[in-house]
Amino acid sequence: MASVVSVREQQFKSSIAPAEEQHTTPFQNEVDMQALEEVSDKIDELNVIKADMKKSGAEKDKKQFRRYGEAKDHVKVFYTEQHLKQTVEYNITARQVFANREPGKMPVMTAANLLDKYVGQLEHLFQTSEAARLAGRPDWYVVTGFVHDLGKLWGLMGAQGQWDTVGDTFIVGAEYSKRIELYESLKDNPDFNDPRYNTKYGIYSPGCGLDNVMMSWGHDEFLYQVLKDQSTLPPEALAMIRYHSFYPWHRENEYSHFENDHDRAMKPWVQDFNQFDLYSKSDSPPDVEKLTPMYEKMLAKYFSAEVNFGALLMRPTSSSSSSSNSS
Repeated sequence: MASVVSVREQQFKSSIAPAEEQHTTPFQNEVDMQALEEVSDKIDELNVIKADMKKSGAEKDKKQFRRYGEAKDHVKVFYTEQHLKQTVEYNITARQVFANREPGKMPVMTAANLLDKYVGQLEHLFQTSEAARLAGRPDWYVVTGFVHDLGKLWGLMGAQGQWDTVGDTFIVGAEYSKRIELYESLKDNPDFNDPRYNTKYGIYSPGCGLDNVMMSWGHDEFLYQVLKDQSTLPPEALAMIRYHSFYPWHRENEYSHFENDHDRAMKPWVQDFNQFDLYSKSDSPPDVEKLTPMYEKMLAKYFSAEVNFGALLMRPTSSSSSSSNSS
């Protein structure tokens, strides 16, 4: 199947919104990375609560339901903007920006430390990967846990705002799943009423495979695009990176009409990985200094000395002014 981007990119002009149309933190020349991470943490909190609610009888627990409602309120502004702006047009533009990005090569561990400098991410990366290692997962799985959030560097490389950097992901270019969080806000997306995109299959075909659909752009898709040709990680690892925020698929079992045999084989790996991503953050802080040499050896198995993530285009700022952090 021909790439959706290559087939349709000439049909669209850039959808980059002017600064005055941004609803949360617009990324112009500076990025409030701490505010970005706070929003990401609140989204994770919501997904933890939702996962807990799916356990036997939890959906009927009034206390859990109240926690879910409160957590949802905290990220409502974020989801509303994400759902408005994650159009097919924007996603084609984002992939063009990615393909034409200025080169910026660095070792994977350097990328992790760079991200940690701005959002304190290194602890979470080690917590996720150590939880997997101590559970007996293979080295490639442990390495995937370590690198899975490095795509947040996109926030410094070309992102427009929080809405195209973090958050749950979904398929664009076809009918939206009603199991997407805050589904009602998707009705404001221009694609919702576009006959090209609002049918069951949209611009795709039955069983085309998730490799052939456009996922909403963010740090997961960015990292997948970076690493798919710059690592020796197995397909299971790449699926875990690309789809770990694709909750309508791996938690709600939506979008099966696009799956092929490969996707069905990958899904259990993504589901297994989710426990280490969401439930390891509250564990004891890892000994970063002690673990780093061991992880550098593991990383060398799957990555060359340097990986082209892209050049940093924006400056981080320590201020926190995003309206996304309020309900």
